[in-house]
Amino acid sequence: MAYRALARFLRSPEEGPRVVVIGGGTGLSTMLRGLKLYTQNLTAIVTVADDGGSSGILRRDLGILPPGDIRNCIMALADVEPVMESLLNHRFQEGSLANQSFGNLFIAAMIEVCGGNTSEAVRNMSRVLAVTGTVLPVSLCDIEISARLSDGRVIRGESHIGERPLPDGVRIERVTMTPAAARPLPEALEAIAAADLIVLGPGSLYTSVIPNLLFPELVSALAAAVALRVYVANVMQQPEETRGYTASDHLRALLQTCGREHAGGLIDYCIMNEAGIADDIRARYRASGAEIVAADREAVEALGAKAIVAPLAVLSDGLVRHDAARLARELMKLAVESIERQVAAASTRIYRGLEG
Repeated sequence: MAYRALARFLRSPEEGPRVVVIGGGTGLSTMLRGLKLYTQNLTAIVTVADDGGSSGILRRDLGILPPGDIRNCIMALADVEPVMESLLNHRFQEGSLANQSFGNLFIAAMIEVCGGNTSEAVRNMSRVLAVTGTVLPVSLCDIEISARLSDGRVIRGESHIGERPLPDGVRIERVTMTPAAARPLPEALEAIAAADLIVLGPGSLYTSVIPNLLFPELVSALAAAVALRVYVANVMQQPEETRGYTASDHLRALLQTCGREHAGGLIDYCIMNEAGIADDIRARYRASGAEIVAADREAVEALGAKAIVAPLAVLSDGLVRHDAARLARELMKLAVESIERQVAAASTRIYRGLEG
């Protein structure tokens, strides 16, 4: 049944399921490139905590939301010619614009054209680039995140959290945001409520995924969602954030952020990688303090999420990434299951209504 549905979605992606993805960074945009083959009904809810690099410069100079993660998602979903894609991804090499992305400047200009309305600017840019789907900032508030470490230190700012490897034995215990009362974008909550499948990650745990869960309203929307909710665990540890973490450690950190000890009613599935990597690549990662994220199935299921383990790691430009096509297939199978569950539940309600 699922494979017939997947074949239909590939033929007619405009009829594909409503999939909401939540996160930021390269992992999210990589996944979107695979998902858009199956569905045009995609919504990417993107973190706005970035304060480093070229995005941070524009944020400070122009007082706008950081455009980098938004740009990456728009480009992943855009239908543009190779020359236009190269142009939007181009980074200037010299002068005051050195290392600045033209795509980021495009978004900044669009925000000014739209009178400072970031949501309208993203919608207009999406129309210009023929984006198949919707990209939403998780919030329009100017937020800063901080991380409290197990040794008592507090690191302020997203870029500083991911700046250097954690010492052995030290972990991030908690992430907070300022202002604590910042509100999520209403359209993001509406997309979650209407979804057929909701996906958290992949991406940097504490600086791309968890910042979206610092909004209580968004967590409540996740808990109330009728769709299946899936966490995609990272393939590799990040020494700046997740040195020594297994897949269950990632999941546990998500749950703790949401004030929970158990995944029940919040995250239904956890997808993990079981593919190995070449010894020379593994040695290079190990030298920087990173290992493969272990797929500890039993520990994940003890936390209340069903485990899916598949060979999902590939080497791309010398880096270990998720295989976008394989990951998309796994997620689409869950989308079909989610739709079937919703149909069955609706049929049960109708039957009980007739009985009454």
